[in-house]
Amino acid sequence: MPAITVDDLTVLPRLSVPGLGDQPRPVRQVTTAPQGYEGEGFPVRRAFAGIDLRDLDPFIMMDQMGEVEYAPGEPKGTPWHPHRGFETVTYIIDGVFDHQDSHGGGGTITNGDTQWMTAGSGLLHIETPPEWLVQQGGLFHGVQLWVNLPKADKLNAPRYQDIRSGEVALLTSDDAGALVRVIAGSVDGHAGPGSTYSPMTLVHATLEPGARLDLPWQVEHNALVYVLNGSGRVGATESSPLHAGQTAVLGAGDYLTVTADRRQESRSPRLDVIVVGGQPIREPIAWAGPFVMNTKAEVLSAYEDYQKGRFGLPIGG
Repeated sequence: MPAITVDDLTVLPRLSVPGLGDQPRPVRQVTTAPQGYEGEGFPVRRAFAGIDLRDLDPFIMMDQMGEVEYAPGEPKGTPWHPHRGFETVTYIIDGVFDHQDSHGGGGTITNGDTQWMTAGSGLLHIETPPEWLVQQGGLFHGVQLWVNLPKADKLNAPRYQDIRSGEVALLTSDDAGALVRVIAGSVDGHAGPGSTYSPMTLVHATLEPGARLDLPWQVEHNALVYVLNGSGRVGATESSPLHAGQTAVLGAGDYLTVTADRRQESRSPRLDVIVVGGQPIREPIAWAGPFVMNTKAEVLSAYEDYQKGRFGLPIGG
């Protein structure tokens, strides 16, 4: 897994250990992601399927894309399509993805890079593997998270953030057994580079076999732990087992705990998790396909604007 790594974790800032009176977050629900296909046919796991939107708020959905080893000619992406009213956050762990949008945003992301696209008032975009990757094949693995926008920001001008792997904040657990990458938000006073409209935190953590991660977490935020690969447990006292493709919804508290099993399978020698949480927006949601608005009328208006070409034209279109 070539997402940014550090050879010697002992040189990194260490997370604070839970203090007297700090409350661990309990496990409220564990779900297993169903598998499906997106775009032109790349495999995904629907990480948040079966979780109530009220427990996800401010998030809408998350897909684990791959992990898949493509043969030559097999890599696939998405065709041009519209979005309005939310943000897409694409984090590439293995492989390469090209992005373009009708407002001039875009670029190439690879191995630990993140593209943070605010659709806002509306745009068209496309995500595809580069031609050389289509020809030769290769490993592809990533995550796409949909982040809702507050009503006041839904029609803001689109924008694009290009976050390189070397820009994320890197931390380690108290015993230096876990690497914590902070992509957005703040963990224990260490801020990630992602700029957000509402308070939220996005973390990718890698735990060595048998390691325990006590992760300080904003009290006002919810918390979800999704396993990319490997196996372990989540929770400090009454812990629950968790393996690849499963999500744990956590209750309130000051910190969350993830522990890697001492024995991992050979193809996944470590436990990798995405931890995400945010301050709930608590506004009505009307969600239909690529549009996330507050009312049905706003969704219908988005479809009309798209059909009339008000989101711009595909590059080269």
